[in-house]
Amino acid sequence: MNMKKEWLYPWEKEIPAPAQLKQVAPGVHWLRMPLPFALDHINLWLLEDEIQGQKGWTIVDTGIARAPVKALWEQVFAQQLQGLPILRVIVTHMHPDHVGLAGWICERWGVPLYMSLSDYVFACMWSNPAKGNDSLGASGGMAAAAHFARHGLVDEAAQEQIRQRSSYYSDLVESPPRDYRRLMDGDQLEIAGKKWQCIVGYGHAPEHMALFCADLHVLISGDMVLPTISTNVSVFDYEPEADPLRLYLASLARYLALPPETLILPSHGRPFIGLHERIAQLQEHHTERLAETVEACQREGGCNAAQLIPILFKRQLDMHQLTFAMGEAIAHLHALYFQNQVERRLTTEGIYQFYAVKDN
Repeated sequence: MNMKKEWLYPWEKEIPAPAQLKQVAPGVHWLRMPLPFALDHINLWLLEDEIQGQKGWTIVDTGIARAPVKALWEQVFAQQLQGLPILRVIVTHMHPDHVGLAGWICERWGVPLYMSLSDYVFACMWSNPAKGNDSLGASGGMAAAAHFARHGLVDEAAQEQIRQRSSYYSDLVESPPRDYRRLMDGDQLEIAGKKWQCIVGYGHAPEHMALFCADLHVLISGDMVLPTISTNVSVFDYEPEADPLRLYLASLARYLALPPETLILPSHGRPFIGLHERIAQLQEHHTERLAETVEACQREGGCNAAQLIPILFKRQLDMHQLTFAMGEAIAHLHALYFQNQVERRLTTEGIYQFYAVKDN
């Protein structure tokens, strides 16, 4: 859902040109890479660094594994690094636009990868699925199609498109390095003499790591806090009984401890100031969507996730968007189900139908 409120954008509508860096804080530079989706870009961050006397750069997130993105990176390496090397790669989480080229960059420069254990393991599994096993990939393949069918998406054309997406993840992500450096909540990374605190977030990815520098009042928020769109929070086939919305909202509340003047560097959209207000709006947004979900479940015959989509998403969706919309619709139904506000029944057609719990 698009959020219309304007926050304080220090650079207004200015964005970096392709393969160009824009400084947004001392030693912190903004790079933007293209994505082949409706959401057409990702923000990446290059931090001036020094490790054991060697000056260079730390990269935060990498873009997807596509030849045009590699070509843009080569331009950055040749023209934007002041002749200094890449020293390490940090990845906030395992989604393709963040980890896609981590293996390539780490190998090219001979540097380590830093990310959380959960997301590193998922990235390794999904980028190299077992032969004949299409169940690893979250939004495509036979298992994903069956999962969404159980939640009401039984249209055969949609089902076939989802089945054909079995290589969605591995097509966008090169194999990560065979070893890595683990990030955990509360860890302090020293980057160019400044401390960056790791802040874990759940609900969007298994173990998302945002980075906060108190000296600079800067939060690299990844996908956990975005300025104009709501973060996708989904239930996928690999964890069909998950309750990610509860986890996501609890994670959001943790960022309220950060100073209100914090500069947010999001993965999509523009850097902005207004963290506390944005969190309040996201919380209100999900409260409203949960209310709409309860109302839908009060209808005669109840409601399944596929029937909920036009209520929560009032626009035309392509197949890429539809899979994430299905996951998010299930997440809202599950949030209510695990709070005993709705009940779930399996129909004779094998579809989960949700009904509002009547007051005693």
